[in-house]
Amino acid sequence: MPTGSSTEADPGHDPDPSAVKRHRALFRAVDRRRNPRLRRTDITVTDERTVRRAVKAAALGNAMEWFDFGIYSYLAVTIGDVFFPSGNDTVRLLSSLATFAVAFLVRPLGGLFFGPLGDRIGRKRVLAMTMILMAAGTFAIGLIPSYAAIGFWSPVLLICFRMLQGFSTGGEYGGASTFIAEYAPDKRRGFFGSFLEFGTLAGYIGAAGLVTLMSSTLGSDTMSDWGWRIPFLVAGPLGLVGLYLRMKLEDTPAFQKLEEDNHSEHISSETAELRQIFVSNWSRLVLCVVLAGAYGITDYMLLSYMPTYLTDELKYDDAHGLLVLIATMALLMVIITFVGRLNDRIGRKPLLMAGMGGFFVLSVPAFLLLKQGSLVAVFAGMLMLGLPLVCLLGTMSAALPALFPTHVRYGSLSIGYNISTSLFGGTTPLVITGLISATGSDMVPAFYSMAAALVGMIAVACMKETAQQPLEGSPPSVSTKEEAAEMVESRAPEPRF
Repeated sequence: MPTGSSTEADPGHDPDPSAVKRHRALFRAVDRRRNPRLRRTDITVTDERTVRRAVKAAALGNAMEWFDFGIYSYLAVTIGDVFFPSGNDTVRLLSSLATFAVAFLVRPLGGLFFGPLGDRIGRKRVLAMTMILMAAGTFAIGLIPSYAAIGFWSPVLLICFRMLQGFSTGGEYGGASTFIAEYAPDKRRGFFGSFLEFGTLAGYIGAAGLVTLMSSTLGSDTMSDWGWRIPFLVAGPLGLVGLYLRMKLEDTPAFQKLEEDNHSEHISSETAELRQIFVSNWSRLVLCVVLAGAYGITDYMLLSYMPTYLTDELKYDDAHGLLVLIATMALLMVIITFVGRLNDRIGRKPLLMAGMGGFFVLSVPAFLLLKQGSLVAVFAGMLMLGLPLVCLLGTMSAALPALFPTHVRYGSLSIGYNISTSLFGGTTPLVITGLISATGSDMVPAFYSMAAALVGMIAVACMKETAQQPLEGSPPSVSTKEEAAEMVESRAPEPRF
């Protein structure tokens, strides 16, 4: 598969020395074709301020996405009371979590629509669309009348707007991670990519902090009456800020280069791109689904489901549970950019393997600590799960975009990531709650995350290392002109006398 100016290793074995000796000119021509001489104009020199603006715009959108979903997770019990008829508490909670999962069921449709569109018309335009739709869906939820006011139509409207959220989010992560990966210089892609998940944690902290503050200030009765609406209504202004930041940027250098060169692989129709994704790149797509699935289960289990688990299964105080989660996520925010720098230095695979291995080894001890119930034990258990997770958070946003070539990167990543999130990540709270109800064991989350981590370790072992390498189908990207000159000099053929 063509890779722009990046080089590929011989897919087969080394040629026979006697054949090389007999046909020197032929083998030199083959080598030049595989490893064309690098020119200065082939290298993208990034502008630090532009890269930082791009990262800020992408990370803010991601923060808003997870602010929206975090609010729903942390208000799951209240939403069950407001939108579903009175009855069995477990049934109401399951109904609320099922509505949470509905948004994830339509995410692959959003990925199928927005991903290929982003490869054809540009990353910037599609990310602006997803921002508008996501903010509108969240804002609208805050305006829906309760079940007591309009009956059956209340949960119907909730499901409709949750589906709008899910559809728009289908184009968000794939586009945002592609946007950062294509703007960042090759040797710092992990560092800049880690800010995307920094935005994830910021969104979760913002949601958890706002819900905790309002719950403690207003009380449960006022929250159920009207207080729950305020966090959803906040999404409107946030969406406008994110849209402004995204519209101020140019599209990524990699996409602009693709358009300027009128690249033969630049896909002109959605049908052609889908054929490229599902036929030519099917093995990469499967790897993306498996990696994102293992990552999604562990991520949603800790950041979305844990407050519900602490409250409903362990009977832990609502406010204390959220405060412990906020403290854990704040600590992860401090660490995450260091993880990004580290995976730039030693590689993506070691960090991903450490994260998956950590969940496999530490899940059972962590949940045994959570069951102790004391504040110190709960925080220690959360930290034991948080440290492996930050290895994944700080690395995955740089590793996943590098799986695919530029001309189908947005579409492939959006489809693969959202299929995985739909099947595994978003359903995690519902599946765990159902399994606990069926088995009677409150250790189900530990075993579920261990199974996901084991599959994830196998997937990491199968992937290629991409740290400090150009993105496939894109020219090398560096931070300075001096670095570009050094690269050209190092790749120039040695003179023969």
